[in-house]
Amino acid sequence: MAGKLRISSTLNCDVLVIGAGGAGLRCAAEILEKKPDTKIVAVTKVPHCQKSHTSTAQGGLAAVDPKDPVDKPIYHMFDTWKGSDCMGDQNVIKKIVEAAWEQIVWLENKGMHFSRNEEGGLSKRTFGGHTVRFGEASAYRAVFEADRTGKGIMDSVWGETLRGGISFVNQTIATELLLKDNQCVGAVLFCQRKGKFVAVCAKATVFASGGNGQLFRVTTNCRQNTGDGLAIVLNAGLPVMDPEAVQFHPTGIVGPGILASETLRSVGGILRNKDLEPFMEKYAPKMKELAPRDLVARAIETEIQEGRGILNPDHNIEHVWIDLRHLPDDVHKVQIPEVTSFFKKYINIDPKLHLCPVHPSNHYQMGGIPTNEFGEVCNTDGKIIPGLYAVGECAAASFHGFNRLGTNSILELITMGQFVGERVVESLSDHLPALPGDAGEKSFALFSAYLAQTGKDNLEKIREQSRALMTEKVGVFRTQKGLNQAMEALKALKERAQNTALACSSLKMNPELILRWELDNLLSVSFLTAACALNRRESRGGHARRDFPERKDEFNYHTVAGMTEFATVELKKRAVDMSILESECEHCERFGTIERTY
Repeated sequence: MAGKLRISSTLNCDVLVIGAGGAGLRCAAEILEKKPDTKIVAVTKVPHCQKSHTSTAQGGLAAVDPKDPVDKPIYHMFDTWKGSDCMGDQNVIKKIVEAAWEQIVWLENKGMHFSRNEEGGLSKRTFGGHTVRFGEASAYRAVFEADRTGKGIMDSVWGETLRGGISFVNQTIATELLLKDNQCVGAVLFCQRKGKFVAVCAKATVFASGGNGQLFRVTTNCRQNTGDGLAIVLNAGLPVMDPEAVQFHPTGIVGPGILASETLRSVGGILRNKDLEPFMEKYAPKMKELAPRDLVARAIETEIQEGRGILNPDHNIEHVWIDLRHLPDDVHKVQIPEVTSFFKKYINIDPKLHLCPVHPSNHYQMGGIPTNEFGEVCNTDGKIIPGLYAVGECAAASFHGFNRLGTNSILELITMGQFVGERVVESLSDHLPALPGDAGEKSFALFSAYLAQTGKDNLEKIREQSRALMTEKVGVFRTQKGLNQAMEALKALKERAQNTALACSSLKMNPELILRWELDNLLSVSFLTAACALNRRESRGGHARRDFPERKDEFNYHTVAGMTEFATVELKKRAVDMSILESECEHCERFGTIERTY
């Protein structure tokens, strides 16, 4: 069967971008701006790059205006460090925060329609964990385009890359990373519409493949976010960093799990339990609803587990309420129109008249492919892989540490997109590398096995059982018993998947074949996540252990995990960068291992 599959053609380019969301296209735009004759190919598994998950980002992106009389970059750095539960790399935090406002100017110059106030300046809103004067008061530093900021970013970067002459390859997946002499020389692609494999020879390869939210049953993530990039680098013998650091957004809409933006709390939304008590004061006396996401998610989950939740009869899910009824009509119409429409469309509730049901929903991976501050991918020993880069949610530089502050994600993808683009331009060789002689063999073996499988199990049921398992055992709260149960169950699901026949053996436009490939990716990343969560015997940020509820200094390190064979995990450590603390800059003493209270 393997002999029937082959490379149908070879494509040569300067830069291959795997993923065409905000991070990948910002990187491409920077390259084309600095070096206009660069040949860039951007690959996306969806029919059009505008279907990328970046387009769903709602609330805004944080950036300190240099003309702001109150806010300062050092406050944003401190908030990000504290929010990360002292696990963000400080060199990356400093680099991104100091470049933030430059990106706002860049986006506006490229046509993004930021919302403005009555004086004509950029409107700003506050988000959880963003403060001034090191926690004294909430900071208004998030600029936005109504509640569809991600769509505005995608429109801008897409336009810039089109202007620069980028080539898009849609409905195509990367199946294999090509390494030769410890250097990345390209990748193997599978074109879904044609049913053909293509080898791409590139001077630089940039992973921008997005997140892995589909690991969980309830998620804010798009259907295509199946952790593909992480699985591909694992199969290539490279590591993933901090997979146990998973963010659950406090307010997913009950039912579809769609994001009910943090904007709702920033404009005055109040979380209430079944007795209509506003409960956040118990958990974050100072910041209440505007505490960081991990804290608010645990507060909601605790209210539910202690019997103060409300059972939704339609979905059999317990939830709490977010109360928006007291907000002025202008806020509903101008600041949160899209989120308001989600409640109306998906659960037939008018937020101006009724309480809205919300429940924590998987939202973001803080970990990912390990890189340095320039987006260059590092191996298990921390050495750079020449020619290979990662940016966006699939990457871990690590800006967010173990908990991401709202608005810092699209800030990171825009800033790191620029940094990676600059480094690619600096490093591009004049000559194309040679592809390895066995290019495609891993992909052929994998897909041949899929087509040759026999058995009558159901792939969709296996996928849903895996996602339900992860939500129950590797969700907001974790225990040793639950994690061990999850790992054993994932092994059984992997075995079942390997004994399940496809209904159709065609390579061309066979969605079941892609689902089968995605299932392998989901199972691999799920197992790695559970294994690393089991190893980290403490609670930190988005990783909360019921059996180890306190943070421990002995775990002040990044987890670096490899898994070339399913369920065989190799763990190493990477030090957390403490360069701001170690510097002699003003307020450097604020950046030690600090208590995380709000």
